[in-house]
Amino acid sequence: MVLKSLMLLDCGKWEIASFPATVDVDFPHTTESYRLYSQRVIASDIKECVCRAPDTPYDESAYSNIPMTPYELPDGQTIEIGADRFKIPDILFNPPLAQTIPGMDNFAEISPSVRGLPQMVIESINRCDVDIRKELFGSILLAGGTASMQQLKERLEKDLLEESPQAARVKVLASGNATERRFRFACLDRREYIGISRFIPANVVLQV
Repeated sequence: MVLKSLMLLDCGKWEIASFPATVDVDFPHTTESYRLYSQRVIASDIKECVCRAPDTPYDESAYSNIPMTPYELPDGQTIEIGADRFKIPDILFNPPLAQTIPGMDNFAEISPSVRGLPQMVIESINRCDVDIRKELFGSILLAGGTASMQQLKERLEKDLLEESPQAARVKVLASGNATERRFRFACLDRREYIGISRFIPANVVLQV
């Protein structure tokens, strides 16, 4: 049974998207819960569009002089993101790295006992019947927002090739890229629409 191989790691969505620690965007005439949600959506978009999984394990010294990458917020502000755009994604491969990143306290507490993504994939496949393991190594699918992160598929495939059985032919597939996923829907009531509409990007459809 494939179900017995199911493994979960609660470090996606808001945890991996928790940088920068505060995305300071002004959303007037909205509730605090909507403001928090909007900040998290922006952080998630930064993760998908700006972040890039490093080709090798993250090394602080190797990225100390990395050029800054600009990201324009919905209200027109521009923030600059440096080495963090490589460091954050490497948490998926080296979970204890979260202990060095502000704003990831919840995940940092359990990170020393968490396996990296390649190890989890291999362990999950090894829990399946021997007869289908070879096919599973050749049919690994990444899905969800994080799957569109630049170089994530390539890094996972590289690490799996190094750690999987020699006879295995590893193939990793990923869902659509970040550009395809940036089309968003926001459901607002009329009062929220009046106060926030001028801050919404052009590729967002407002349903009032």
